[in-house]
Amino acid sequence: MSRLRVLRQAASIDELDLRIEPQPVLPRGEDEVLVEVHYAGVNPSDVKATLGAMAHAVWPRTPGRDWAGIVCDGPSQLIGAEVFGSGGDLGITRDGSHARYLVLPRAALVTVPEGLTLAEAGALGVPFVTAAEGLSRAGMPRAGEVVLVMGANGRVGQAAVQIAAMHGAVVFAVTRHQVAYAGHSHVPVRTIDASDDVASEVRAATDGHGADIVFNTVGSPYFAVANVAMAIGGRQILISTLDRAVPFNIFAFYRGRHSFFGVDSLALDSCASAAVLRELVPGFAGGQLRPFVVGETACYAPDQALAAYRAVLAGASERVVLRMASAVSY
Repeated sequence: MSRLRVLRQAASIDELDLRIEPQPVLPRGEDEVLVEVHYAGVNPSDVKATLGAMAHAVWPRTPGRDWAGIVCDGPSQLIGAEVFGSGGDLGITRDGSHARYLVLPRAALVTVPEGLTLAEAGALGVPFVTAAEGLSRAGMPRAGEVVLVMGANGRVGQAAVQIAAMHGAVVFAVTRHQVAYAGHSHVPVRTIDASDDVASEVRAATDGHGADIVFNTVGSPYFAVANVAMAIGGRQILISTLDRAVPFNIFAFYRGRHSFFGVDSLALDSCASAAVLRELVPGFAGGQLRPFVVGETACYAPDQALAAYRAVLAGASERVVLRMASAVSY
C-alpha cells in the first residue's frame, strides 16, 4: 500500500515536497467503506493547497479532492462496486484521494454511470460540483432562459455550459483569442470572443433581453462586462477572482434587480458533493452530459505526481489525472 504525501507546504512548485510513503492500515467506521482509488483528478485547488494558498488546510496532508475506484471493504452489497466522488474536505482537512486507498462515509459514494470509465469519473468532481452548485443556488435555468458562461473553456465553464444546455437554456460561451468553445453540448452554443463587446453581442442576439444568468468563472476581469450583459432580474454566479475589490454600480444593481451568488465548493464535504453529483448522473447516463476527455499523455503515475502538479499549475489544456492503482493499465 502506498500514498502520495505532501510533507510541508511550499512557497513555490520548485520547493514542493511530494513523496510516496507507505500507507498505514486505515480504520473504517461502521458506516464507512474502504475504496481502492484507481484514478484521481488533479485540480488547481489541489496544487494551491500544497503551495499554502488555502489558509484552513491542515498539513502534513495527502492531497486530492476527486477520485474514482472500487469498494474493497464495507457492506457486502457494495464490495466490487465502481464508485466516484469528490469533497471540499478531502486533501484539505483530511487525507485526500491522491493515495491508493481512501476511507469514506457510505453517503459519499456515487455509482459510476454506465458508459463512463473510472478515469473519466475520477476527473468529474470539482468542476461539475462547482458548476451544478452555482446554477442550483442561482436557480437552475428554465427552458429558453439565456445563460452567459464567461471563461467557458475552463473545466467549470465547460461543465456549466453542459448543465445549462441540458436544462434547455440558450447558451453563450465567452472564450479568449477567438477560440471556439471546446467542450460538449447537445445543443448549439454561440461563442463570443472576450475582446469583443460581449454585452452588446448578447443583447443583439436576444432582442435586447440580455443574460438571465451569467456564470462568471474568472471574477474581476469580467465583472463589469457581466453586469452590463445581465437582463432585468439577472443573476451572476462568482466562483473565483483575480482582484478582490471591483467597481460596483449600486444604482445599476438595484434598478436591474440583479442578484449575485458566491460559490465555494470547498464548503461542500464528501457527502454534500456526492448529493450534487447524484443529481447529474441521469444526464451522463442519457448523453446530455459528457465527461472530460482523459488522454493518455495527461494520465500520470504516482511517481510522476510533481510533473502532474506542474502541468496543472501551468494551465494544462487537458484534464490531468493520477492513476493511483498500479495494477490498473491505462
